[in-house]
Amino acid sequence: MTTEVRTVQAGAVIRYVGGIRDVYASAFSAPPWHEDPAGADLYAERLARDALRPGFTAAVAAAGGTVTGFATAWITPEVFPADRSYGQVAEALGPGRTRAWLCGALEVNELAVAPEAHGGGLGAALLDAVTGPAPGGRCWLLTSVRAEAALRLYERTGWQRVGTPVPGKAALVVLLGPRHPGREEAGGGDGR
Repeated sequence: MTTEVRTVQAGAVIRYVGGIRDVYASAFSAPPWHEDPAGADLYAERLARDALRPGFTAAVAAAGGTVTGFATAWITPEVFPADRSYGQVAEALGPGRTRAWLCGALEVNELAVAPEAHGGGLGAALLDAVTGPAPGGRCWLLTSVRAEAALRLYERTGWQRVGTPVPGKAALVVLLGPRHPGREEAGGGDGR
């Protein structure tokens, strides 16, 4: 069965929400995330709100009508948020790098592939589809250093870790996309 990856905009992503919820549940219940199944329900609810964010885009992979993976992204606001993990990211990068690298850049929020669809390049295809509209190649994401398979995917597809770790128990790290102009200085220095 052929898997098709398509980019969908805000209004269309909601029609895939059931399949996205199922992929989220199966992908994030495993280590290192250990999410409770109720987390997938919360994500499905949040997706409707996220779809209203400026620059929202999504990519959905489906085989035979079944969602096998998805990615979502949006443009990070010019005034960097302080909720969720944003405050910790800003603390790690400092105000200069946060403004220069992240504000106004395409932020990959979620990327998930159903476990049974791993190993076929689907994660890379979803990542490529969702980051295509990144302004000036500026895209970034945040993940856990414990997510070894995800980190291998990102690094294999040209993403670069920022050398400064994000404080907190989640062991998060910022990665800059393959065409991000900040990559040259991302490996060191505090940029404050």
